[in-house]
Amino acid sequence: MKPYPVITISRQYGSGGRDVGLALSKKLSIPYYDNELITMAAQESGFSPELFKNADQNASNSLLFSLSMYGSSTGTFNMPLGDQVFLIQSDIIKKLANEGPCIIVGRCADYILRDFPNCLSVFLHAPLDQRLKRAVDSYDVDPLNAKDIVTKADKKRAVYYSHFTGERWGAAENYHITLDTARMGLEGAADALAMVIEHVSKPH
Repeated sequence: MKPYPVITISRQYGSGGRDVGLALSKKLSIPYYDNELITMAAQESGFSPELFKNADQNASNSLLFSLSMYGSSTGTFNMPLGDQVFLIQSDIIKKLANEGPCIIVGRCADYILRDFPNCLSVFLHAPLDQRLKRAVDSYDVDPLNAKDIVTKADKKRAVYYSHFTGERWGAAENYHITLDTARMGLEGAADALAMVIEHVSKPH
């Protein structure tokens, strides 16, 4: 039997990507990485964890501003700080994928692992009204600002993805599977992915 693949989850803001990833992690008994990547990247680089916190929503960073705010132990830089952050995270994502089955959320992991033989890339989406509701109910977003926050978060993710991959974020052809979490429910989406993974893990 083939091993479970590495699963990458890209998601619209408010579509429940974290909940689906955690549920799938429990079903498959494999590690889940999201914010954990921040700690790993900070330890690897010497940068402050804050620098990595919203890295997948920022296509570029001001080098001087970032140095003054966060500092670094790496000395002189030969490339933009945003590019360095991306490369550090990319190395960690590849390392985790080579260590064994896992679930990785965001951070262009689908693109970074595009040539990895056992990678299964997933994009989660949902209608805007459902995402607004989840943002308010689950993320404590102010209802008056919810639409602005959700749409801006998606735009930042799209710009970041395009900046580092040259591809269009959310385009179905860039992923193996896309799921509407509003129609399927979060647990239903995790169940569906578990079934797909069980199928692709069998020898053909």
